[in-house]
Amino acid sequence: MQERTIAVVGLDTSHATAFTRLIQSPDPAVRVVEGMRVVKAARFPSAFQSEENQDLRQKEMADLGVEMAPSVAAAIEGVDAILLEINDPALHLTYFEQVVGAGRPIFIDKPLAATVAEGRRICELAAAHNVPVWSSSSLRFLPSLAQARQDLGDKPTVAHSFGALGKAAAGSDLVWYGVHAVEILTTALGTGAQTVRAIDDSRGVIMVVEYGDGRRGIVECIRDFWRYGGRLQTQANVTFFDNAGASPYPLLFKALRDFVVDGLVPVPLTESLEVLAILEAGEKSLASGKVEKIGL
Repeated sequence: MQERTIAVVGLDTSHATAFTRLIQSPDPAVRVVEGMRVVKAARFPSAFQSEENQDLRQKEMADLGVEMAPSVAAAIEGVDAILLEINDPALHLTYFEQVVGAGRPIFIDKPLAATVAEGRRICELAAAHNVPVWSSSSLRFLPSLAQARQDLGDKPTVAHSFGALGKAAAGSDLVWYGVHAVEILTTALGTGAQTVRAIDDSRGVIMVVEYGDGRRGIVECIRDFWRYGGRLQTQANVTFFDNAGASPYPLLFKALRDFVVDGLVPVPLTESLEVLAILEAGEKSLASGKVEKIGL
């Protein structure tokens, strides 16, 4: 099978180089997927990374056989798929608008966008151009989460997820980094969230997510803490999971390969938009001190 070619748009996240290594490192022990190859990339200024550090990433990409294109348009010309690897959520819509017209499958690294309005516009453009698009955190693919769901024996009605709350260089900390824990929650409970109540204390942000049908989610985003996990519950059983064991990257990259090679979309855009809506409602709740409806 001929390798599918990929363009990486953005160097302001470490995922640009990390993902490329996992796809095409010369060391077979590092590679987690076959059938794809990053051939071109594009960079641009970002509040989330200095130009000097982007220079270092550009060199690493070159060492992995990736050509640095002079523009986004040149980077996406002739490739089979596009990875938007952009750390700053506020830039996602801007660069999505530049690439969606190419008609190629697009992966948007988490979160989908900076706001629900921008995320909704991405969904509209994807539909208008009939382009397959998905967005995800790697934490959605935790093997221990999948095992916990299987061991529970039934669909959970209560889920607790916890994860890090990093400090964003610009914009919302919660949207930028809370997305990991909310993706875990949505993977566990599914969609249909209706309201969020959030509090911020010295340790981080806690959100209570109500679904209106008996399901409830609790999300903890913890400052200066870099572990992820949680629990799943039914009336009769409870299971636990964390990221101390197997890496989520092999499963993420299997999903990415199935997307690029076979056209299978593993996460509907509507689900990614709900993740963003939970985060945005959480921000509104922090400001108002009240329960906020999820705006979709």
